[in-house]
Amino acid sequence: MTLDIMMPFYGRFDHFREAVLSVIAQSDPDWRLTILDDVYPDTAPGEWAAAIEDERVTYLRNEMNLRPSRNYNKAVSLVSNSFVVIMGCDDVMLPGFVARARELIARFPDVDIIQPGVSVVDENGTNSRPLADTVKSWLAPRGPKPLSLQGEALAASLLRGNWTYFPSLIWRSSSVASGFRTDLDVVQDLAKLMEITFDGGALVVDDTIVFQYRRHSGSVSAVTGPDGTKFVQERAVFEECATACEDLGWKRAARVARRHLSSRLNALTEVPASLRSGDSAGRVSLLRHVLGRSTTVPSRSGARR
Repeated sequence: MTLDIMMPFYGRFDHFREAVLSVIAQSDPDWRLTILDDVYPDTAPGEWAAAIEDERVTYLRNEMNLRPSRNYNKAVSLVSNSFVVIMGCDDVMLPGFVARARELIARFPDVDIIQPGVSVVDENGTNSRPLADTVKSWLAPRGPKPLSLQGEALAASLLRGNWTYFPSLIWRSSSVASGFRTDLDVVQDLAKLMEITFDGGALVVDDTIVFQYRRHSGSVSAVTGPDGTKFVQERAVFEECATACEDLGWKRAARVARRHLSSRLNALTEVPASLRSGDSAGRVSLLRHVLGRSTTVPSRSGARR
């Protein structure tokens, strides 16, 4: 089983180099890496990647800047194997990632999504545990791992708080083939996870750490938190999911979606930063979300992961 690893690129050269080299260093050699450069202004990272002498590595530079979701969709359109990872260009695969993926797929042959074990590092590669990731650990499913979830139990768990790490997820290619929503910049992963869940898909959670997720101030979530945009998008997705859950008769999951308590508490933690920035519109948007009143998904430009 060859694992497709798609890497949309727009970011720091040093992080990108480390990400690519971590794939090349996998203990299991059965992988294929495709890099999709989203017209990063500095051409040096792309030139370095294009010069890699490994037939498993393909470098492509987009003709125009697609922004995150459209670049994800281009990545999905290029997949040729049964499972795919859409890896962040600043994250790190530990050497056993592909081998562990193979083990889990063999154990759960009908799985649609796998969440492998993840640790968090900061901009400098130092182990980190900021509040967001502490909360994720609290919200993640309990019990012996690996653990398979589906149906209302999976829906309620994800809607209570998205404890997954998008760049580390292993997706069944057919389940993600329809692509990601392009009207969303920061919660397109949750929207896709819920779409697959509503279709009866299963997600396996593992605790063997094989991936390092980089949490830093340049992320889209960090940029769109204080101005409220992230939470406007989140609320729209929660409202849509609540309706879908009700249609399926998943009353508990629908209630969780309507309340979206963890998202509202997260918005509350962003209020101090909004106050410091002097962004009155952002502050109002955040407070509306905390109170459960923000609904419109705006169009944004220039945001990256």
